[in-house]
Amino acid sequence: MTSVRIGCVKYLNAHPLIRGWPDDVELDHPAALCQRLAKGELDIALVSSFEFLRNPIYQIVDDVSISSDGSVYSVVVAHRGRISDVEEIELDPASQTAVNLLRCLLAELRLNPRLVQNGARVSPAVGKLASGSRAQLLIGDQAIRFRQNHAGEVQFWDLGEQWKRLTGLPFVYALWLIRPEVVDAKQIANRLRALRDENLTDLEGLIAKLIAGVPGPDHPKLDQQFLFRYYRENLLFSFGEKEKEGLRTFAKLCAKHGFFSKRDFVFSLV
Repeated sequence: MTSVRIGCVKYLNAHPLIRGWPDDVELDHPAALCQRLAKGELDIALVSSFEFLRNPIYQIVDDVSISSDGSVYSVVVAHRGRISDVEEIELDPASQTAVNLLRCLLAELRLNPRLVQNGARVSPAVGKLASGSRAQLLIGDQAIRFRQNHAGEVQFWDLGEQWKRLTGLPFVYALWLIRPEVVDAKQIANRLRALRDENLTDLEGLIAKLIAGVPGPDHPKLDQQFLFRYYRENLLFSFGEKEKEGLRTFAKLCAKHGFFSKRDFVFSLV
């Protein structure tokens, strides 16, 4: 099998899917990876599920995703007071899936805050939430770190939990997408499924390696109890029938609210 250009989101939630991959991996935020995958600069990438809905040309690695069936912990709106009193939400442009999930939830719940996107990632700050009328969408490790530092000061509207309440289904945040011209997609998919299985089988070893690693300045504080809970209770790493139905439902709501034109989605699975 020829070498492939592979990209992966740079968050804790992706470690069970990529740790131990023997070749080079380009790590970045979901939005940047989506752009590179769309341009053909990457052959395969673990990216936002909305990228497939936006441009369904890709093959999907079957049985693998980053999903939740309830609270996800790391995709939240940080706010004070009641969510219905929020007048403005500052968006994180790093993930179009999170942004459009938020838009769907607000529309279905008939909440109408202004959504503000500055084009670049901004650091979360408690001061921005002081009035109670402003809130911030936080995703990934940034959301985890903010929750660790401000758990007693701020409320967190968990988008995975709200989706489960609305639909009764899991929500799919990220998928392995393979460009259509990649000829050995099945072999790559098999390797990725096997790697996921190895990491989840030895989750204790994976967590020990994460804790032993040198965290960067933006890294959350890591401890074994939190990581076990995060990987076992908050996240799913499968892409079975319920997850597929959750993704189809997300597509229908995105079309309903005009985020793209209505279309029938066919999952090209490998």
